[in-house]
Amino acid sequence: MEPLTLSSYLKRDYVREKLVEVNREVSGILEASKIAYYSQKTPIIFKNVDRKRFPLTMNLVFSREVFFKELNVTSDSELYHKFLNALNSPAKLSSDSLENYYVERNIGLNDLPTLKFYPKDGGKYITSSIVLAGDGEGNYNASIHRLMVIDNRRVAVRIVPRHLYRMFSKFKEKNRHLPVVILVGTHPLITLCASFSPPYGVYEMEVANSLLGGSMKAAYIGETEIPTPLVSEFIFLGKLRCDVEADEGPFVDILETYDIVRKQPVIEIENIWIRDGEGIFQEILPGGVEHKLLMGFPREVSIWDSVRKVVPEVKAVRLTFGGGGWLHAIVSIKKQAEGDGKNAILAAFSGHPSLKHVVVVDDDIDVDDVGDVEWAIATRFRADKDLVLIRNARGSSLDPSAENGLTTKVGVDATIPLDKSRELFEKARL
Repeated sequence: MEPLTLSSYLKRDYVREKLVEVNREVSGILEASKIAYYSQKTPIIFKNVDRKRFPLTMNLVFSREVFFKELNVTSDSELYHKFLNALNSPAKLSSDSLENYYVERNIGLNDLPTLKFYPKDGGKYITSSIVLAGDGEGNYNASIHRLMVIDNRRVAVRIVPRHLYRMFSKFKEKNRHLPVVILVGTHPLITLCASFSPPYGVYEMEVANSLLGGSMKAAYIGETEIPTPLVSEFIFLGKLRCDVEADEGPFVDILETYDIVRKQPVIEIENIWIRDGEGIFQEILPGGVEHKLLMGFPREVSIWDSVRKVVPEVKAVRLTFGGGGWLHAIVSIKKQAEGDGKNAILAAFSGHPSLKHVVVVDDDIDVDDVGDVEWAIATRFRADKDLVLIRNARGSSLDPSAENGLTTKVGVDATIPLDKSRELFEKARL
């Protein structure tokens, strides 16, 4: 069985049919990102970015269809179950040798087709980077972090207070650098698994291995203790320094607004290995469709899992692109009792605490059609009966309208009242 790699993904028929190759030279400063921005539903491979030797690919997750096709499922609930099962039964990676797949190259970050995406960005960035780390006690973590290129061997890494931060803080307290391995250029399912946030100690790459049927191989890189999956186009070995910080940002986040400049830790890159000696570099457009799907889908799974505990049948969940793939949700349920809609609203907020607005609709409404959802609000919702308002709730740190982290959350129950004839609310369809 061929391992799931970025290269194998690009050979898939449905991907090749859409793939656009850009053979002319393009600039890594604003030009490549602009092309990707206006072609977000199309996977792209740039053959010549600033005359760098490595091709660059973007927009790999060009639609939700990718998840369905790669896991061979046909329904949302089947897709959610696949990921929940993998999260609940992570599988150890089998051992292999790095040298069987990779060649170490004497190159630096300046040899890679990194990009400046937007005019106010603080510099060039790597955005597809999966950072692997361990805490020295047998716990490992894999998570996606943006890396701002400082020079040929150093990057500033944006770290939020989650699992990597916990590991780094533990090492920093002992005045030790944290060894890290960075994967760049992975199959979309590997990238997606790194976007999940399981409990501390659950290794996201073992979740990916479970999802993929236990087919992933791993090796230990250098002197690290980290089981490193041999699936990426590039592998960086480095250390997250306990004694150095740098300005990181501005940078565009998932809401398409600029994040602020902060002092962030620095990773020093020591070695770079390339798959088969000739890798394909990958970038993810900040705030784009791919970013929203990769970051938002794990929260859709969490919302679905939370809502199904209070409502017998949940058809689908969508974090909408208009809500940044983060702040707005649509939840489709099969209503069986009055109050199901409101319970679904509260459960959705519990499943994704950053959620700001949620609309609950019946299962005859297409959650992928915002017009259909708006129609349900127009015909099935009354604010005096169906509105849920939660004041002074903790919201998303990304929401610029929040005050001291607090916001007002709104739930809209746009389901049909069970005490009225359903025929009154049916939409004529052909």
